[in-house]
Amino acid sequence: MTTQEKEQNQTQESTVEVKPMDQAPEQKDIAVKPRKRTTRARTTTRRPATKRAAAKAVLSADTIKSLDDPCLYINRELSWLEFDRKVLETAMDKKVPLLDRVKFLSIFYNNLDEFYMVRVRNIQTQARSGVAPTGADKVPPIRQLAEIRRKVMEMLDQAEDLWFKELKPAMEVKDIEFLKYDALSGAKQAMLDRFFDTEIFPILTPQAVDAGRPFPMISNTSINFVIELESNQEDAADKVRFARVKCPSSVPRFLFVPENDADLEKWDVQCREGRIVMVEDLIAHRLESLFPGYRVKNYGLFRVTRNTDGEIEEDEADDLLSAVRDYVEQRRFGSIVRLELERGIPQRLQDFLIQHLDLQANQIYKSRMPLAFSEFIRLMGIDRPALKYPPFKANLPSAFDPEGDCFAAIGKRDQMVYHPYDSFGSVLRFLEQAARDPKVVAIKQTLYRCGSDSPIVKSLLEARRRGKQVTAVVELKARFDEEQNINWAEELERQGVNVVYGFAGLKIHAKLCLVVRREANGMKRYVHIGTGNYNASSAKIYTDLGLFTANEDICNDVQDLFNVMTGFGILNDYRQIFVSPKHLRRSLAACIDAEIESHRQNGNGHIILKCNQLVDPAIVRQLYEASQVGVKVECIVRGICSLRPGIPGVSETISVRSIVGELLEHARVYYFHNNGNDKMYVGSADLMSRNLNGRIEVLTPVLDDDIRHNILTQIVKPQLKDNVNAWSLLSDGTYKKSRPKGGAAAYASQSAIRQKLNLLKKR
Repeated sequence: MTTQEKEQNQTQESTVEVKPMDQAPEQKDIAVKPRKRTTRARTTTRRPATKRAAAKAVLSADTIKSLDDPCLYINRELSWLEFDRKVLETAMDKKVPLLDRVKFLSIFYNNLDEFYMVRVRNIQTQARSGVAPTGADKVPPIRQLAEIRRKVMEMLDQAEDLWFKELKPAMEVKDIEFLKYDALSGAKQAMLDRFFDTEIFPILTPQAVDAGRPFPMISNTSINFVIELESNQEDAADKVRFARVKCPSSVPRFLFVPENDADLEKWDVQCREGRIVMVEDLIAHRLESLFPGYRVKNYGLFRVTRNTDGEIEEDEADDLLSAVRDYVEQRRFGSIVRLELERGIPQRLQDFLIQHLDLQANQIYKSRMPLAFSEFIRLMGIDRPALKYPPFKANLPSAFDPEGDCFAAIGKRDQMVYHPYDSFGSVLRFLEQAARDPKVVAIKQTLYRCGSDSPIVKSLLEARRRGKQVTAVVELKARFDEEQNINWAEELERQGVNVVYGFAGLKIHAKLCLVVRREANGMKRYVHIGTGNYNASSAKIYTDLGLFTANEDICNDVQDLFNVMTGFGILNDYRQIFVSPKHLRRSLAACIDAEIESHRQNGNGHIILKCNQLVDPAIVRQLYEASQVGVKVECIVRGICSLRPGIPGVSETISVRSIVGELLEHARVYYFHNNGNDKMYVGSADLMSRNLNGRIEVLTPVLDDDIRHNILTQIVKPQLKDNVNAWSLLSDGTYKKSRPKGGAAAYASQSAIRQKLNLLKKR
């Protein structure tokens, strides 16, 4: 441990210090300028205070006014960025396989794209209008913007260093090399030129900018050339002109060329072998072919990010599907929140873009990195298994054997699966058998993000063709999946499925499937309740739980909820499941209150929360109340967390950790010790106001003692002792990477589960 780390640990143990945000810098301070490199330890995201930082504020029960004090709540936007910092630092980890490091770096950039598309515009609007802060942290919008930019610029510097100093050279050592067009042999250039002439040139559209042709609409996150042209005619009236060319998304970004010219004759540039030429580099060398009579004087690449967090006019719409379709169309024209430029772009071209896009200096980001680095995740398609995490074959539980009867197995006892360790084939088998079983008379299914080629939808369509009553509740408002969900809804409706689009003002985020089967003793129902989407692709990389049950109370609850979603009616109470809005919040609050009271009486209160986000102020406040009476609260929060742990007299019995590993942690588990009569709930709901107030979410109790024990001992507790992929949240809102201490062995929870289930393949 370094001296600096020891000092930080000693400080953390004695007092809790929260660093206030820097004040917003003047406009000139955030203009686009070359940035000075900074270095910092890669084992922690806790950073020393800058010269601009105000005096540190020490928090304890003696210094805060109440549990609603803004100092007790971490700003959600900055917490989002801290999550992305963990992803970036995972890409920095030399223990991670090389191509997976590139994958994590691409995910870091993808997360940043989403952050700007979804969150930043609202803060910009609030800052301009001077509105009072709305979050529990009460941080003024202008300070949020300044801190966002500071953090993002710092991370972009680190990402740039990582790519050019580590990852790119390491890939070259492994013969995955990025080449410039100019560095190719004449034969290779000729091959790429032929590809350009036949596959790229016909779909390029040069767009001049002049009095008769205004600056064109720039689509969100597209890669574009801005070009300064000079006429070859000496007497031309306007010798210098400007134009734009968009890189088409329909052609591959990465063009592969062979190492040897002898292999060119039968070579395919999309084969994912050999050296790589970026398509924008090829287009750049052929730009003049698009402008006969002109010479390319200067050019540069740019990319805009638009706001996509608009409002759907649901309350005024007679047809929700049409309203969502209109919203998707209008989203294309969302206001620009960020302009990315390749470093070295001529100032004249930069000024031209700023003028026509009407942007401020603090919306501009320059980088040497290839634009749209999120697309580099496609390099995982390169067939180099030694440079990736070893693959594994998921386990298919015996209850879902294709030759068996899953309904008989579920009827005997509840079945719990944990994806991707347990194959998503269990869910597919459940629906496939339901579709083909002549005893099944009805299927009801929620769909949120089901993918572009969905086996779930295919089973629903097959069930309908076989004469079963099929109902699909399709959430049209699933962000960035709206168009796909509209297409699925229309296809299902064409095939005779009863399709419901959801509610105005509420998203249906619950993961539910209900199967009704005619058996000897009458109608029997079987239910699947999941924590993740019915998406066979994401189920391979997201960890999620799924409960299959024939429990009468749970099945009755799910049937009642489907009736609410498809018909008219309001239910404020359910037999077993928790349902938002209202009921789920009330029920979770009651569980926390019960644990507080149990601790007062027995002294053994213990709450474990595993979720993706912990932001809701009322829940955070209640957890503070639990900590004040001594309840042990352990939180495993993958993403945003507003709670500050470790504050004396407020949250000193609360710990928060995050797991960032090969798989994306997505399951939600809520555990309450209850003096040994433990209770556990799993489902779709995170602890955010939008989940608790503005969505239909479901948590189901885990009633089977063995299943509850297995989730606690084989999933939750291993993650609480992870010292490889875990990050601990500090009270200042930053994270510290967990490391083995005192000679303890390294323990990575995801790897431990894989090894325990013996799922590793031989390479």
